[in-house]
Amino acid sequence: MSKAKHVSETPATQFLKKNGVAFAEHSYEYIDHGGAPEAARQLGIDPHAMAKTLIMEDEHGHPLVVLMHGDCEVSTKNLARQIGVKKVGPCAPDIAQKHSGYQVGGTSPFATRKKMPVWVEASLLDYPTIYLNGGRRGYIISLPSDTLARLLQAKPVQVNLPKG
Repeated sequence: MSKAKHVSETPATQFLKKNGVAFAEHSYEYIDHGGAPEAARQLGIDPHAMAKTLIMEDEHGHPLVVLMHGDCEVSTKNLARQIGVKKVGPCAPDIAQKHSGYQVGGTSPFATRKKMPVWVEASLLDYPTIYLNGGRRGYIISLPSDTLARLLQAKPVQVNLPKG
């Protein structure tokens, strides 16, 4: 029997398979608060090519998804201005989990429990392949960036702040 870690199914992978999308799977050892930079380090991937999936909300509590470089932060002021709301901020972890259906640290933008608008840092789309969470802690998938944008109907924004 093979010792390779294979993560069988998540709502995200079921969604991708149902839509005929080819993707690659990458397992790593999940570390609390390690985030995208830790996943990238373990997998030998440029952390700038790793997308983190953030569940945020506007001033009315309407949730939204933001895909950001793993080594950057989101300028919430720029995001609010670009999407036409007064204020954007991160959801509390329990609220994010309720909206997404995924455990924090394992959030995928695909097949979220609640349908939410998806915004993607425009410069992430410069990479031919994007790495992001596949719907479980310790589980990354990769797929073409244009496929990701099309499937999620993700709208590009310029809101990255390098971690400093």
